[in-house]
Amino acid sequence: MLEVQNIHSGYGSVPVLRDVSVSVNPGEILLIVGENGAGKSTLLRTIGGFIRPEKGTVKLNGVDVTGHAPESLVRSGLRLVLDGHRVFPEISVYDNLRLGAAARPSNDKAGFNAAVDNIMTVFPILKEKLHNYARDLSGGQQQMLALGQAFVAQPKVLLCDEPSTGLAQALLPPILNFLKTWAASGTAIIIVEQHIDIALPVADRAVVIERGQVKISCAGKDLKAELQKASEARAASGLPT
Repeated sequence: MLEVQNIHSGYGSVPVLRDVSVSVNPGEILLIVGENGAGKSTLLRTIGGFIRPEKGTVKLNGVDVTGHAPESLVRSGLRLVLDGHRVFPEISVYDNLRLGAAARPSNDKAGFNAAVDNIMTVFPILKEKLHNYARDLSGGQQQMLALGQAFVAQPKVLLCDEPSTGLAQALLPPILNFLKTWAASGTAIIIVEQHIDIALPVADRAVVIERGQVKISCAGKDLKAELQKASEARAASGLPT
């Protein structure tokens, strides 16, 4: 289980998040939504160890890992897939997957091969380009590879920032369904995604972040109704909807 409590975080003297608390359980998908600049990616980077929070705690399976370095968190079973196709461009697709599996036991070759086969089934274009340099992949293919790197590592908690980045919208549903199947195996997953209508069907719970604070926390199936209530409340108060 991942539990984030009362996080205050930002960039230097610029505060972004204020008193943010979220949690996700094994086998569950939490969808985080909000406008650009609301603090969604800052939250994932804080959880993933790229930003040290000013206040608050991050706990992984009850252990306080607040401010731990990203590589330490990877060894503890937490993986962050950033937007922007963060792969190793000067090595092959296969070698990128091998690096992604660095946290696995070195003697688990069969498990690694099975995970690679699964990725090749979900993203067949990667099978065609398995021995190509990652730099020669399209942006969308690099995003697939970044997800593949995370999958072969078999983390306990996956943080996924805008998985649709660089992808044709038609490719997003199969990727999200893949993440849903992945979560069913016991992985806790947090997804930040702007395509709410596509992402919502796979979400067990949803959180809306607005100006660095959690404004809505509800079951995934209730998100649209909660957003409608919030919009009506703004309209009634004369605020922009």
